Amino acid sequence: MTERRPGFPSWIASSANPGASRSGAKPAARNLVGQAPRAPMPLPMPIGVGMDSVAVRSRMVQRLAQGGVTSQAVLQAMASVERHHFVDSALVNQAYEDTSLPIGLGQTISKPSVVARMTALLLGAECARAGLGRVLEIGTGCGYQAAVLGRVAQEVYSIERLRGLHEKARTNLRPLRLAHVHLLFGDGMLGYAQGAPYAGILAAAGGDAIPDAWCEQLAVGGRLVAPMGNATGGQSLLVIDKTSYGLKRTVLEAVNFVPLKSGIA
Repeated sequence: MTERRPGFPSWIASSANPGASRSGAKPAARNLVGQAPRAPMPLPMPIGVGMDSVAVRSRMVQRLAQGGVTSQAVLQAMASVERHHFVDSALVNQAYEDTSLPIGLGQTISKPSVVARMTALLLGAECARAGLGRVLEIGTGCGYQAAVLGRVAQEVYSIERLRGLHEKARTNLRPLRLAHVHLLFGDGMLGYAQGAPYAGILAAAGGDAIPDAWCEQLAVGGRLVAPMGNATGGQSLLVIDKTSYGLKRTVLEAVNFVPLKSGIA
């Protein structure tokens, strides 16, 4: 029997202050099982010239489609989110090239092709039309992946362990007014239990093993996409589907992400 992917698990509304977790306090949450999900606030379409033009992103999206990304929802999300707003001003001319770029503190913003690939895997064929429900991102970075997830998911929680990047992501995302995207400062290896269960979990850092907390917080029928260390010393993209019978693991292509670390800094 095929497990149905959860479109929107029992919904928990949060009045969380993203900085609240710094003191160890957890935001209060109300269980709103059965309440109709809110539609995500649409991102503004890019206008203008240069890096603000539709044409620049259109060319990037065309390359993604030629490279094998077939999900229209993902392609539309990639076209809508202005990547140059998430990189340093000295690097804006490279913003729409298929390359990772430094964002400070030894971290990088992933290649557009990797962001699109992981988002498409998380979404899957079954949720491509209806969208995902609640999603957890491990490793906010500069906020770019969170913004893309905000286009395909009803609710996004994104946790970052580095205070400087958490603040940078807040600055980058604030103009977009994405009320359904919540930024948290904390240890991503612990996940975020108050938001569980999640229809999808996506990690932007790879370790030797997937933390048990992530699998526990994944909804039955949900999917986890993360890099994981392999026997050759590199990393491979791992997909975990949680079924009523257990966890199904699928190892895909080689990837290269920053190492997964615990604690906050």
